[in-house]
Amino acid sequence: MTLLLIIGLTLLGLLFLGIPVAFSLAGLGTALLYFRDLPLVMIAQNLHGALDNFVLLSVPLFLLMSNFLLKGDVGKDLFDAVHKWAGHLPGGLGLSALVSCGIFSAISGSSVATAATVGTVAIPEMISRGYSRHFTLGLLAAGGTLGILIPPSIPLIVYGVITDESIGKLFMAGVGPGILLMLLFGIYTVVHARLNNLRNVDAKPTQKEKWAASLRALPTLAIAVIIIGGIYLGVFTPTEAAAVGAFASFVLTAFILRTLSASAFYVAVADTLKTTVAIFLIIIGADIFGKAITLYQVPAMLSSYVATHIATVNGFLLLVTGVLLVMGLFLESMSMLLIMVPILFPSVLGMAIDPIWFGIYFVILIEMALITPPVGLNLFVIQAVAGTRLGTIVRGVWPFILIMLASVVLIYLLPDIVTWIPYNLYQAG
Repeated sequence: MTLLLIIGLTLLGLLFLGIPVAFSLAGLGTALLYFRDLPLVMIAQNLHGALDNFVLLSVPLFLLMSNFLLKGDVGKDLFDAVHKWAGHLPGGLGLSALVSCGIFSAISGSSVATAATVGTVAIPEMISRGYSRHFTLGLLAAGGTLGILIPPSIPLIVYGVITDESIGKLFMAGVGPGILLMLLFGIYTVVHARLNNLRNVDAKPTQKEKWAASLRALPTLAIAVIIIGGIYLGVFTPTEAAAVGAFASFVLTAFILRTLSASAFYVAVADTLKTTVAIFLIIIGADIFGKAITLYQVPAMLSSYVATHIATVNGFLLLVTGVLLVMGLFLESMSMLLIMVPILFPSVLGMAIDPIWFGIYFVILIEMALITPPVGLNLFVIQAVAGTRLGTIVRGVWPFILIMLASVVLIYLLPDIVTWIPYNLYQAG
């Protein structure tokens, strides 16, 4: 355990010095191999081996799809359609923003794209109708986190690659908790609206207006149905689904809606390239670090420590929860995933915890890193969209963080929320 503490403190020191996560992991891993007199050719081999996985092709494809939709400005039609149906309900505008986040998450798989796309449309509407600024910004920041859980989800893809679990099952396992989070967020939104006497002042739309708005949003919704339905029915693999989604989103925005200009296409491809390179560099660094700590038997030490000092699954999960909540204050979600899963997974298997269930539990906890200061990525996305102080957004997200913690408790007490769909309904392709 002393070695584990030394490695952990050294890694934290590198990160606090401002060294990028990918280079911190790769540098520390290289040093560990060097001090053991192990051949450093392993590092060169890892540059290729870490990415030599067909499933990882889905990462740039899902990113490209979300960027086409983001640059193609599909959020307005989607939000308008949802608002036409739900806007007359108590807290209807907030519910419309929340449902739009859920739908866009199911299309794009990107938290940043979800927060930016829906936030651009919903924030001015909600504030102009009397919703407080901090509540509005908190809702949109938290709603954006659904993109990391509702399939398709890039963190679930990476978790599946690390643990060799079925990506399709992980995607389907995220459906129940994703809906649960939307319901809990929705209940809070309605309660907030009633307590603050927020009412819709617009005339109730006619059926004709509802269906007209739905028709405009139908092509966007069709992409979500194709992706999730195709994976669910086993028609295509998650990687194939990513390719289909990227092509469909390009056709939708460039030729049907005609909102994706040539310059926007270039920006979408460039942004996808930048994000893909950043993610893959972290994966390579994490793989080098993971091999090094495995050779130093750090995961085995942790498993032995857990078996000796933590006798119950409850104690282990409580420890993991505390560690991830603290790490989430300083690291973004992908870094937490790549650092912690290789270390924790042997203990997960040793304690007979369902790895599919643990994947969803883990992802919900790292979701919180997207909205916890000081480095929560969605906080900065919403700040850029709204042009406001970061403190205003932080004030609004705390109730949603507590709700997400409540959802973790619920999936612990009722694990079927996670496991029922993948083990009973999902047909693997």
